[in-house]
Amino acid sequence: MKRIFLYIIVALSLCFGMSSCQDYLDADRFFQDRITFEKVFKDKDYTEQWLADTYFHLTKYNQDIGSKGYVLTMFGSDDMYFTDHGSGAGEKYNKLKNGQLQDAYFTEPIRLSWMDCYKGINKATIFLNYVDLNEEATPEEIVDYKGQARFVRAYLYWILLRRFGPIPLLGDEILDQTVSYDEMAIPRRPYDECAEYIASEMALAAKDLPLKRELRTIARPTRGAALAVRAKAYLYAASPLMNGDQSSYAAQLVDHEGKRLLSAEYDESKWAKAAAAAKDVMELNQYSLYVASSRTSGNLDYPATTEPYKDGEFSEKNWPEGYADIDPFESYRSVFNGELNAYANPELIFTRGQNQNSGITDMVLHQLPRYAKGWNCHGTTQKLVDAYYINDGNDCPGKDKEIGRGDGSERLKGFVTKEDKDAGKYKQLAEGTSLQYANREPRFYASVAFNGSLWNFQSSTKQERRNQYVWYYRGLQDGRNNTVNWQITGIGIKKYVKPSDSQDEGGTISNKVPTDIRYADILLAYAEALNELNGTYQIPSWDGAKTYTISRDIRELEKGIHPVRIRAGLPDYPDEVYANKDQMRKRLKRERQIEFMAEGHRYYDLRRWKDAPLEESTPIYGCNTLMTQDQPELFHTPVAVTFLPTNFTEKTYFWPIDKTELKRNKRLTQNPGWDTYD
Repeated sequence: MKRIFLYIIVALSLCFGMSSCQDYLDADRFFQDRITFEKVFKDKDYTEQWLADTYFHLTKYNQDIGSKGYVLTMFGSDDMYFTDHGSGAGEKYNKLKNGQLQDAYFTEPIRLSWMDCYKGINKATIFLNYVDLNEEATPEEIVDYKGQARFVRAYLYWILLRRFGPIPLLGDEILDQTVSYDEMAIPRRPYDECAEYIASEMALAAKDLPLKRELRTIARPTRGAALAVRAKAYLYAASPLMNGDQSSYAAQLVDHEGKRLLSAEYDESKWAKAAAAAKDVMELNQYSLYVASSRTSGNLDYPATTEPYKDGEFSEKNWPEGYADIDPFESYRSVFNGELNAYANPELIFTRGQNQNSGITDMVLHQLPRYAKGWNCHGTTQKLVDAYYINDGNDCPGKDKEIGRGDGSERLKGFVTKEDKDAGKYKQLAEGTSLQYANREPRFYASVAFNGSLWNFQSSTKQERRNQYVWYYRGLQDGRNNTVNWQITGIGIKKYVKPSDSQDEGGTISNKVPTDIRYADILLAYAEALNELNGTYQIPSWDGAKTYTISRDIRELEKGIHPVRIRAGLPDYPDEVYANKDQMRKRLKRERQIEFMAEGHRYYDLRRWKDAPLEESTPIYGCNTLMTQDQPELFHTPVAVTFLPTNFTEKTYFWPIDKTELKRNKRLTQNPGWDTYD
């Protein structure tokens, strides 16, 4: 009879709910027992403990959002950077940007990501094979258990597919640890087959999962979560890198028999499948974007609503048809900064809860200024600042001028004056702030820590330490100085920061809810997929209950675009954009760049679109941080930031597979450009 190690834990409910799994990790060394599969799965407590253990493999190096130590892709693109707070300032970031993922600093998290995913996959498979033996759980509980295990297994495959590209699929058989490695060797499968497997498994999981969860189990998946991952898998499979790519890179990505693993033939119907899968989530009628009501009065922490642009359309209607009665700034900010718990957020489709290592709270510590005893070493770029619209939906003056993409306009000069403040102008800005940051869309003020932005620090016990305007001029506490804790571009990050967050004078950083999958992602995926279509397709729903007619219909495009634009307090795209597929594609890419800033999407988006060679090789610009506060105009004249490397190497389309795995599995092939074992 097969025997296993089962690690018995006391605080099971912590891993299932919103609390940390750290107690589980600490308990490993204390509770260990050998018992048979049959004994495990006949007992309800043991069964639930086993299921909890599968969830653990979604954490640590398999997180999507978190600090640089665990989530490399957060900082591996063109929108965010980090400097180290130790003696090797910038060295790790430089290696990351130069494609040195086989450096000792990166090999461990990459190796453990692969290993943990497959460990979790096998544990979930064992669970699915044996859970029906349970004699204590109700039939309804067993159905839910199966749905959860199938979801976790497919989600782990999804993590592997995005990071490593085409992967081995183990199916429903339990790995037999008694056979030799040669006998166990399993080859990589084509990308389309992997995506289809994930999609089909998520559809099966969706049948067993409930539409909603109660507060205690909010971190467990629902039907919508399974269908959302299915939609994302189809969207990636339809994207240029995976759909008809004729590059030498795609031709080199082969299995052990030399067969291509990325499709050489373009298939438009893949976009239709992706659109239909996104529509499946929309048709559940379970999700909507979170909005906060407008405020006629306020304070520095929660200011009165700044009236959005009067466009004569959205400005005249209430949510969801318009933004007349909402506060776009607070609506967007609250989704990320801990203001909302998971249960209160109608756009949250799936979250790992607090089951993370070095998660968002640690990331906020990296973002906080030194004034609040933060590390002040996570920043963003001028390119991202320029991506944000001004409040009337137009581009900011001088957008992308320095990287050769401008429209000929110049950047605004001048600064907010005392007279401006007395007149009630520029409510989001302090006196002395550059007018380049004036009249921007609300998401900008919720996300970007520009020079002179307000940090509230309300948890500080000293009143005088609160509500500080932080400046990045050279020589100031948070500006360029002799330490490594300063913003190299002169532009920091505000997203995820709550008004109370501080490390100073007794201050604390509030808990955050990771937005692993949220409804805005599904809406924009729907619009993106529809935009690529020329023909009309009949696609069955996930359960076969209905058939969708899928085409590039402008009214349907609006269903994906309007909620995001309205919640952001921005006017609609012009009619000529809707009429032109190429223009719409550019707008949708920009919308994703803004909406999902610092959520881990940009790295993968640029690769699936095949935009990374251009975007990640474009020089990074930022403020001239050599300038002091008596040289403000020069400080705000963008310069190339030579500290930050800009380099894309083709091999970084996918992560390298660890040499140990290649040696163990002789039918496993390496991704193009990476070293194999000798």
